Amino acid sequence: MKIQPSLYYLGLSCFPISLLSLLNIFYSYYFEYLLDLNSYIIVLILSSIIGFTFFLLGKSKKDEIGIYEQIFLVFLIYVFCSLFISIPFYLSSYGIGFVDSYFESISGLTGTGFSIFTDIKNLDQPLIIWRSSSQWLGGFLFLVCLVLIFSNKQINFKMTDYVYNFEKKINFSKNLLNVSYRIFFIYLILTLIIFLLFSFSGLRIFNSLNLSMSLISSGGFLPTNSLNDILTTNLQLFILTLSFLISILNFYILYNIFFKRDDLKYHSEDLYLFLIFLSFSLIFYLLNSFNILTVLASVLSSIGNSGLSTTTIPNNYNLFFLILTIIGGSVLSNTSGIKLIRIYILIKAFFIEIYRLVKPNVILDSKIMNSEKKINKENIRITFLVFILFFLSLLILSSILLIDTFDFESSFKLSILTLTNTVTSGIYGLEGINFSNLFILSKISLIIFMIIAKIELLAVFLIIRKVLLRS
Repeated sequence: MKIQPSLYYLGLSCFPISLLSLLNIFYSYYFEYLLDLNSYIIVLILSSIIGFTFFLLGKSKKDEIGIYEQIFLVFLIYVFCSLFISIPFYLSSYGIGFVDSYFESISGLTGTGFSIFTDIKNLDQPLIIWRSSSQWLGGFLFLVCLVLIFSNKQINFKMTDYVYNFEKKINFSKNLLNVSYRIFFIYLILTLIIFLLFSFSGLRIFNSLNLSMSLISSGGFLPTNSLNDILTTNLQLFILTLSFLISILNFYILYNIFFKRDDLKYHSEDLYLFLIFLSFSLIFYLLNSFNILTVLASVLSSIGNSGLSTTTIPNNYNLFFLILTIIGGSVLSNTSGIKLIRIYILIKAFFIEIYRLVKPNVILDSKIMNSEKKINKENIRITFLVFILFFLSLLILSSILLIDTFDFESSFKLSILTLTNTVTSGIYGLEGINFSNLFILSKISLIIFMIIAKIELLAVFLIIRKVLLRS
């Protein structure tokens, strides 16, 4: 793999960090939070200098980036950019070590939401904003990288190609900056909409800002210890539910709504997700006496891999929500998980093969979610491989966490949430985990698997194959 072409794009990814640090500097100075102001100045200087250097070093080779370099680039962005994000945590007055600081930054950038802080409300406001903005930035960079990789004609396992002929609609590799601007525009507008809705509902502007950045990115960081501390009305719960719904949708459908206003009939995956959401919500509501808005928010939060909730669920229903996190949202969204479309492919392929055992010569409909795409052996092979890699990762991570202070159930649940980038909460039976007290091995393992979960297990597999086999 060539490193130089990736440097150009890695340099570009540093500039949004510079911008966010500049905003934090203005906020800290204006509201006189001057104690840790120098940390954001350091981030601004380092990210600007290093970003510009990488930009110049890779500019001449930017068009030579191949598919393996693109996949590796996503990995580099999370590993490298998290170093900048970790600086304010490390240099803060809270006495946080490097591993804990890096853990917090990785958790934010991947949208997972695990935190080494046990009392969020006592943190200074600039640091809270920095946590939330790291999630927001991570969501934006992920969408850009997702489109960059999976619109590439060289790749054989394209998720988008299951349903969409994406490269014909957005040729990202040829017009990176233009498409980035468009993604940023949509992403920013949706963030502002959520922010304004919460603000008009009576929520503090500070809480509205942080919550909007977390929700649009399917993140788990909050400006306080619990959602119950800030969401007090049914209107606010409704806005929360609406925000969760936006975050699970395919970003391509949002792109069409804003810019094209066509091809919406091809987004059957989002329709299936919506039907699953309604079905699970109705079942759970009929079996329990919870507020309907609480049920809707909890179900959508799990599907969207946010994990945020305003309630605690009885232990016998924890598995119910863990399954939803494994399913995940739409392919081209900020969510993680296995993805509904892969589960759909395996289930449909299974029933097709069963039916062919009875009637070998029958011609069956093999279309993927009523699209023009059809299930083939490559789809099945790759999808099956994703399932194997997921459960193998689940086994490895659970075994490592068992070495720590976790029992089997807790390690199993935490592993699922890590591999789906979902925060711990009462709906999964995991609350009050003090991540700062974990063994170093556990923290490092969680860091690695949070990154792996975000950039796709299959992508990691291809990188390993490329490095080991040199093919």
